Amino acid sequence: MKIKFSIRAGVVCPLPWLLSFATAAWAGIDMPTLDTVEVEAAADLLGVAGSASEGSVGASQLARRPLLRAAEVLETVPGLVVSQHSGDGKANQYYLRGFNLDHGTDFATWLVGMPLNLPTHAHGQGYTDLNFLIPELVSVVRYRKGPYAVDEGDFAAAGAAHIDYRRRLAQPFVQVEAARHDYRRLLAAGSGPVAEGGPTLLGAVELARNDGPWSEPEGLRRANGVVRLSSGSASHGWSLTAMAYTSRWSATDQVPRRAVDAGGLGRFGSLDPSSGGTTRRASLSGEWAHGDATGRSRASAYLVDYRLDLFSNFTYALDNPLRGDQFEQVDRRQIGGGAGSRTWFADWAGRPLALTLGGDLRHDRIGQVGLFLSEARRRYAGVRSDRVDQTRAGVFGEVQVQWSPRLRGVAGLRADQYRFAVSSDTAQNSGERDAFLAAPKLGLVLGPWAQTELYANYGHGFHSNDARGTTIRVNPDPRSPEFGQPVAPVRPLVRARGAELGLRSVLAPGWTNTVVLWRLDLASELLFVGDAGITEPSRPSRRQGLEWRHDWLVAAGIGVDADLAVSSARFRDGEAAGSRVPGAVAAVASAGASFDAGGRWFGGFRVRYVGSRPLVEDNSVRSAPSTLTNLKVGYRLDRQITLSLDVLNLFDRKVSDIDYYYESQLKTEAAPVADIHSHPAEPRTLRLGVRVAL
Repeated sequence: MKIKFSIRAGVVCPLPWLLSFATAAWAGIDMPTLDTVEVEAAADLLGVAGSASEGSVGASQLARRPLLRAAEVLETVPGLVVSQHSGDGKANQYYLRGFNLDHGTDFATWLVGMPLNLPTHAHGQGYTDLNFLIPELVSVVRYRKGPYAVDEGDFAAAGAAHIDYRRRLAQPFVQVEAARHDYRRLLAAGSGPVAEGGPTLLGAVELARNDGPWSEPEGLRRANGVVRLSSGSASHGWSLTAMAYTSRWSATDQVPRRAVDAGGLGRFGSLDPSSGGTTRRASLSGEWAHGDATGRSRASAYLVDYRLDLFSNFTYALDNPLRGDQFEQVDRRQIGGGAGSRTWFADWAGRPLALTLGGDLRHDRIGQVGLFLSEARRRYAGVRSDRVDQTRAGVFGEVQVQWSPRLRGVAGLRADQYRFAVSSDTAQNSGERDAFLAAPKLGLVLGPWAQTELYANYGHGFHSNDARGTTIRVNPDPRSPEFGQPVAPVRPLVRARGAELGLRSVLAPGWTNTVVLWRLDLASELLFVGDAGITEPSRPSRRQGLEWRHDWLVAAGIGVDADLAVSSARFRDGEAAGSRVPGAVAAVASAGASFDAGGRWFGGFRVRYVGSRPLVEDNSVRSAPSTLTNLKVGYRLDRQITLSLDVLNLFDRKVSDIDYYYESQLKTEAAPVADIHSHPAEPRTLRLGVRVAL
């Protein structure tokens, strides 16, 4: 028996096939069949998506995209900005929907089924280091925005991305890249069956070094490896993936504008050349999926060993004019967890129905998370050092119903239980804490009419706070005037409430537009500040905005895309300090074109605009906007050899990657000075690459 339907044509197929297709498409699961199902699953996602703000990006699109950093793979999420204020071994800074997400607090990221956000991290809650990502191995990036998915819990209030690696390569290859400032990168990868008709083994090794444009050479050294054994596909098969990564670097952190303006420090200069760090990560993860005519099942599990030693100095000589203000942050942990779900297909009074039940479990055994005072990477005093056991168990359920040929709905509920156990070197700050949060999710899709669908979504989400903040009782920071004084513990879980209305329209084959109007409210909570080892108050906030996305397949192998995100982020408590949320970007726009018709030439062109943003609550100090343009051109000499040239910051714009406003003190200054501190975007860089297929 053969069943065929076209999503692009908007034909509603019988039984629960179309209803379950939305979840199946997101998870990479083929529709269950009796013999064969042929699906024309167009990129426009009509009849598939549960919201206007979700989507996916494939390997072919990434291959034509010029990238400065591996984490810029996430810039395929419309409106998301990836930046950096330190060295390239440290996690990037992320911006989305009016959030300065820091290093990942409200954006959840998964790779091959493993969650990457690290709770109770030495440097920042939800720390997401993507420097070990190998872009050439990425098969797909699936993204959602807003807290509307039941299978996404902690850190997914603003959105989430699920990244998967390839299971096989068309050919083994060796790729070499080179640029000035001693940039070198070697990537070797290949795959093949273990035995005739057996599973496929994929392997990749990456080695990289870079000094960067900085006055103090970065000295980045990175080694990275992946081994993946798999059978079948992501929708019906299994995989076992092992990864190992290590990196060391010297960092040029943000510097005060007054020092640059006075001529005593260059734009790429450093006030503490001993800043930087080392990190390493090893993981083993597995995924399994199965589907048939009655439903589908998925399961995953992972083990991770992680460590970080990070040395930073953001205020120079403010706290200690003699020894300087450098501090060390230490993180040592092992992580274990897994997830599973089962979906049943059914018929309810003639209406196709899909019921999903699932759960996930994660335990972080943090052997040490610490903050120490240091000078030239030598520790001389401690602020706090803790051992933490943090456990999260989540369960979720969801029902999807096709109420009529042009109306489908989703209702779901997620519940999470947390347990925090902290053993601190300050006895008063030790303790245990439990927390529970239930989050409802609702969605409605109308259409398609004239190749157009309307979406309405509502949901609750959350992010967890640092476990150390949940049990804190006294200030442990000897640099603080309040040292030893009582402090209030934080509420462990911070609730978010989101809603959006959206439209997705296919104006012509290959020509898709989406428009989204959204709002997200965050509760007033206390936050734990890893750089200080204490808590500080936060205020209730509301973010709302409008997003537009345009995709146009001009011809085979030629595509154009553009997106615009405008948002407003405001505190809601009316405090006299002001209502602006510092660091919240009000406007982000990007556009690009790519071509690869299968001939000798291919390439891509991208321009990204990041608007001005307030740096203080009263909006009296703002950052400057920035525009960066990148270009990629490739040429296939023959079937084996491909040349490529990436021109990054094509027009050599002298703009900032990131700006902050706070007090610091240089060693030549007698008192603190409030100033803008900036980290510059890298100057125009040409990277030449050669790939040889073996």
